[in-house]
Amino acid sequence: MRRTRTVPSSLFKNQQHFFNMSRICAVTGKRPVKGRRIIHKGQSKKSGGIGLQLVKQTKRVFRPNLQRIRVKLPSGQVKRQWVSVKAIKAGLVTKA
Repeated sequence: MRRTRTVPSSLFKNQQHFFNMSRICAVTGKRPVKGRRIIHKGQSKKSGGIGLQLVKQTKRVFRPNLQRIRVKLPSGQVKRQWVSVKAIKAGLVTKA
């Protein structure tokens, strides 16, 4: 009989651990998204160069624009929640 090794779960990077829970919209579910910032150098072909070369990609996080506001729930209860500005502008929540 062959024994298999189990890998502890602590070795895996959990995506939830990377983000702060308060950075999630209570209405739309918007959350921080990982991405990159691309850096180019050179002159574009349109303006007489040989084209733009990709030099570097640095990791970054795109964070939603969240505001902590007092929201009136359908039950009539008033509660403070993190809500994205897009949801507030769209009228998805009623301010208390």
